Amino acid sequence: MAVKLGLSHLLGGCVVAAMAISKTSSFAILDVLPWLCLTIIPLYFVLYVSFIYPFYISELRHVPTVPGFPLWGQFFTIITEECGVPQRRWFQEHGPIIRYFFPFGAERIAIADDKAVTQMTIKNPYNYPKPIRAKLWMVRILGEGVLLAEGDEHVHQRKALAPGFSISSIRALAPIFWQKALLLSKLWKDEMLKAGMTTKSIEVLEWLNRTTLDIIGEAGFGTDINSLENPETPLREAYRLVFAFDLGSRVLHGLQAFIPSTKYIPAKMNRDMEAARNIILNRATEIIKEKEGQAQAHSKHNDIIALISKDNLKKKAAGEEGLSLETMRDQVMTFLGAGHDTTATGVAWTLHLLSKYPKVQTRLREEVREYMPFLFHEDTRYDPIELGKVDADKLPYLDNVCRESLRYIPPIPMTVRQSLEDDTLGPYLVPAGTVIYVLANAINRLPMYWGPTADKFDPDRWDNLPDTYTRNAFMTFLQGQRGCVGRKFAETEMKVLLCCLLSMYTFERDTSMEDPENLKMWRLVLRPRDGIVLKSTLL
Repeated sequence: MAVKLGLSHLLGGCVVAAMAISKTSSFAILDVLPWLCLTIIPLYFVLYVSFIYPFYISELRHVPTVPGFPLWGQFFTIITEECGVPQRRWFQEHGPIIRYFFPFGAERIAIADDKAVTQMTIKNPYNYPKPIRAKLWMVRILGEGVLLAEGDEHVHQRKALAPGFSISSIRALAPIFWQKALLLSKLWKDEMLKAGMTTKSIEVLEWLNRTTLDIIGEAGFGTDINSLENPETPLREAYRLVFAFDLGSRVLHGLQAFIPSTKYIPAKMNRDMEAARNIILNRATEIIKEKEGQAQAHSKHNDIIALISKDNLKKKAAGEEGLSLETMRDQVMTFLGAGHDTTATGVAWTLHLLSKYPKVQTRLREEVREYMPFLFHEDTRYDPIELGKVDADKLPYLDNVCRESLRYIPPIPMTVRQSLEDDTLGPYLVPAGTVIYVLANAINRLPMYWGPTADKFDPDRWDNLPDTYTRNAFMTFLQGQRGCVGRKFAETEMKVLLCCLLSMYTFERDTSMEDPENLKMWRLVLRPRDGIVLKSTLL
């Protein structure tokens, strides 16, 4: 394996050289050492790190490489463009497996090749854990639940979570989805009528975040967070703090991915993060203790954590290894954080796209009207019998619109991994320690999979996929064992929200606001910097 000369070894060499020079001359070590360092270290970075190692020594030197000077690499391009967009361009220019550089010659690999993605996500997934630095800032808010667990621990957790995310469990929770989605649409109407208007510009993302937080609270944990009617509830405020987009927060979040100790700087963002973590951690602990008590009392609660707790109790009684209290608490933290914001962002982007494509919006509304006519009448809209009869999965165009929106703007645009052992991705040997990116926001729009209309929003494509399409062409939820365990939950929630909103409102772009597609910011999810403001009109 090729070994990159470390800076510590270089400094050690400078000291040895200074000692040798001082013995054969009249110069003292402290006279010689600064000059050696000032001469050798720049040469090390300019010649070795930026030229000799990457192009003549590195085992990755045969991978197609994005042109540029490795000392600073493509870092500026990556941080100034939308997450995944530069790589989307580079894949088309250089091929489906590429090498590029972060500062100081740090090599990065991005893959879009079908066989390479299969090898990484399905055939050998546990050889590619998340890098430690990538986990450090996420674990404070998400806990070490199934999203961040690795290896045998991830296998164990995923198996334990399966009962709560089965199709039958999610169908049993559908009434909660409808209840919260209907409440959201009613609150908008109440605001409009109170103001004496039938059209109002609404920032939909904030409302949807509160709605999906309430849904995951009720359906996931049997807990009524009620942030829809009480937006200042502490848990919702905690997530507002976590996803702050001011410049100072963005800089510190970026630094903490590389220098974890910066989380101790007494800055507002760090204080906010610690306050948010305490709120989330305390609430998750309360929830899980309550659920364990219910499980021991053999309650009939059917929320996800209740089902998992009951199954966990059975396993422990049978002598099997169950999940610890801390692990269960971390699952709650994961579901609360990752489970509400991703779906809210996905629905918000879908409403934005429907506002840009009114023909798609009209066609979708008519499909909802044909299958769920009761939703369009005030006297039947909340009828539990009618709601109990319908299944949002039976609307084919709705399914197409949701999949196309999630393809076009994936809420989670990328994931990063680091190889534990040598492996082969496509035709290239990838040595242990290589950092590898899988970018949904690049792969989901590559013409090599989707044809010449890859960059077009077209729900009908799902009825006639090109021959070049493979399952790895749609990476919004990843694939294999590390794929999203809550995928079906999120898809059902998304469809129910759209049915309720489209049966009550039409949506148009508010042209007084800049197009949010030009203001995408990545912080775990690909969010619009200023939210999504839509002109919403009562039907």
